[in-house]
Amino acid sequence: MSKTGIYLTLWIGKSSPKPAKRELAEALQSVEVTHSEEGRSGFQVTFQTSNKGIKGSEDLKPFSRVILMVTINAVQQVLMDGIIVHQQLTPNDDPGTGTSTLTITGEDVSIMMDLKEKAMPHPGQDEATIARSIISSYSRYGLTDGVVNPKTINRPSVNDWTPRQKGTDLELLKNLAERYGFDFYVIPGPKPKKNTGYWGPPKSKGSPQGVLNVNMGPNSNVETINFRYNALAPVRIEGQVQDRETNQIESVQATSSQRPELSREPALTSQSDVRTRQFRQSGLNAREALARAQAMTDSSVDDVVTAEGVLNTLRYGDLLKPRVPVNLRGAGHGYDGTWYVKRVTHSIQRGDYRQRFVLAREGMGPKTSRV
Repeated sequence: MSKTGIYLTLWIGKSSPKPAKRELAEALQSVEVTHSEEGRSGFQVTFQTSNKGIKGSEDLKPFSRVILMVTINAVQQVLMDGIIVHQQLTPNDDPGTGTSTLTITGEDVSIMMDLKEKAMPHPGQDEATIARSIISSYSRYGLTDGVVNPKTINRPSVNDWTPRQKGTDLELLKNLAERYGFDFYVIPGPKPKKNTGYWGPPKSKGSPQGVLNVNMGPNSNVETINFRYNALAPVRIEGQVQDRETNQIESVQATSSQRPELSREPALTSQSDVRTRQFRQSGLNAREALARAQAMTDSSVDDVVTAEGVLNTLRYGDLLKPRVPVNLRGAGHGYDGTWYVKRVTHSIQRGDYRQRFVLAREGMGPKTSRV
């Protein structure tokens, strides 16, 4: 599927996907894939068929696995590895066309972690160990763990207390991650049928990907963009906790963020006024309470300044990757610099490929004089 030098490849199958039948690939009309820091990634694929059906559509049943790959500049990348959860057929009564529209909708393979609620203990295991155990149990979907240990690890002894699960595996992974201001999501690839279950802090460190150009004439690759600043987002946490091990009252404070700074003027330290919230959690020791408070402050600065825009994929020459940094230039000194990519939606049709994106960071201005 290409009229732009960008090629889309579709694999489908129940447990081990294979290249789609030729008739099915030729009937493909459009693809939309969304990767987001919050929630599962999803996809929607639309086919145009005759009212008599299309050969290969029997592979499009719910809970079949779909792999979408994009080739740009002769480099193939996995765009989505997911599971079909919804199918819709829209017949066309026009006798002149005799065509129907078949649409499949699905989510990444983490949906399989959200099917069965469980009530079970995890004795003697800290949060990172529990995360590794759960992720590795879904290896049949090509999942390997990408777990990052928190700075503060609390592994309870079997004589102290026992972590218990009440809910699905996915709910537990996200709840455990939230305690440290972490994320959990699935990264498709780098090879077909392979995925990484990432459980850790936002990846704001590392080398930024290809540059987004704004207002640069023929060198622009961003078609539209707008920016927002939310001065009420950053929060400082203060309070007290009764240490469950010593029964002593301990002070709890998290007045600065431990996230790597992407901007020159972080809102938490540059604003004249910042909201302060009380720490009210109980049943923790002092180390756990401080880690929870720090996670709350860290998470509050993630979306102070945001940008939403549309990227021309052919001009950009690559996939904009979510959940990692990207540089932006041409928007003005307050908004140029390095950003964290929170969400990317890929909209693909024959002859057209756009990427809608959401960026975020903790304040204004680039950290360096040249982007």
